[in-house]
Amino acid sequence: MASKQDILDAFNFRHACKEFDVGKKIDAADFEFILETGRLSPSSFGFEPWRFVVIQDMALRERLLPATWGAKKQFPTASHVIAILVRKGDMRYDSDYLRHFMHDVKKLSDEAIEARTGVFRKFQESDFKLLDSERAMFDWGCKQAYIALANMMTGAAMIGIDSCPIEGFDMAGAEKVLSEAGIVNPHHFGLAVMVAFGYRKNPQPEKTRQAMSQVVQWVE
Repeated sequence: MASKQDILDAFNFRHACKEFDVGKKIDAADFEFILETGRLSPSSFGFEPWRFVVIQDMALRERLLPATWGAKKQFPTASHVIAILVRKGDMRYDSDYLRHFMHDVKKLSDEAIEARTGVFRKFQESDFKLLDSERAMFDWGCKQAYIALANMMTGAAMIGIDSCPIEGFDMAGAEKVLSEAGIVNPHHFGLAVMVAFGYRKNPQPEKTRQAMSQVVQWVE
């Protein structure tokens, strides 16, 4: 296991890198490691609502730029870019996809599937009221996508690789580009967030955060 100081060093190393060194590319094994930290991330009920699309096609990155105002320097210079997609209606408690997932991925028995479906239905209908709108369901999936996003950025930092999360985009415009490229089926997926990886071109700015006492409250 890594030491506590090693982990804190990685958190201090990580920053939202605005421009990358175009001459330095991430080794294939290192990027596979980053993807694995995303794949192994936790999700609500363990249903993994995400899909990680690695965009190495520079022409596609260029087509995304007009709708992605937060990546003007990152997309042209990053070694790797990931668009994190989130499932939409497929995440309903009664969807064919979820039944397939529980049966074929989770390897649950029919009895266990019925029991979990009942709990999940209550969670969606009344606990979180996710069925009130399509956007509520999508945003719930996006919250989970950010867990995977954070784990990938932290994993990258721990092996000396920089990153920048990107949500500075026109969602409809970016999804249209990805749909036209045959990457996103808008009936099943939406774009949650993107992230660029590479090696910094410029020195890291000073990291500023609120004091621990300002962000932590103890109830004893």
